[in-house]
Amino acid sequence: MQWQDEAIIIGVKRHGETSVIAELMTRERGRHLGMVRSGRSRAMQPVLQPGNKVEAVWRARLDEHLGEFKLEPVRLRAAKLMETATAVYGVQAMGALLRLLPERDPHPHLFEALDVILDTMDDPADAGELFVRFELAVLNDLGFGLDLSECAATGIRRDLVYVSPKSGRAVSRDAGAPYHDRMLALPGFLGEAAVHSADRESMAAAFRLTGHFLHRHVYEPRGLTENAARDGFVQAALKALADKPERQAG
Repeated sequence: MQWQDEAIIIGVKRHGETSVIAELMTRERGRHLGMVRSGRSRAMQPVLQPGNKVEAVWRARLDEHLGEFKLEPVRLRAAKLMETATAVYGVQAMGALLRLLPERDPHPHLFEALDVILDTMDDPADAGELFVRFELAVLNDLGFGLDLSECAATGIRRDLVYVSPKSGRAVSRDAGAPYHDRMLALPGFLGEAAVHSADRESMAAAFRLTGHFLHRHVYEPRGLTENAARDGFVQAALKALADKPERQAG
């Protein structure tokens, strides 16, 4: 068995004296593990860093085997990802999200999203918005997608300011007013008619929104705790946005 694919490194574990087990997010084959011989060598260590993009060739006698990777660097961005707290935590947090998905289950849109987000990590506002959308996409692929397109009570598509914490559906201002203290806020930048990028308040609301449904549908049923890297990313992104002026969406 053999295949070749674009991939992004999301994790590495030591294997024996000189080799490693590399965990990759591939474009066509989802999250995939394989052994890299001499992966601890000086030549390979700079390549085998989370966030780097590689061309991967996987070989194994049978499809169900661990197999071996041969990796060629395509985009080495790990050094840049070490420059900001949002990037350091962000690459770890997205790796943790991808591990919620079954191994070898294709999610090409998540590969594309990961590739884009890793290139925006030096801008906390852009990185935060894209990270929230990445979480929403992971929830959707796990079968727990949110419906933010219309009001769950009336069907209207305007003035959507709440999300039901039970159904994950948007609710309009008027329909949700009697229950506002039990609703989650729907940040304006996630709406279809958004005209502004996120500020600190709306970003914090977005993190609460995705965090609620990850905990309710994923972490709690699986007996998991929230990955610490997510909390680090959230705090770093909100701190960076604290004094940032509001920007018009492009």
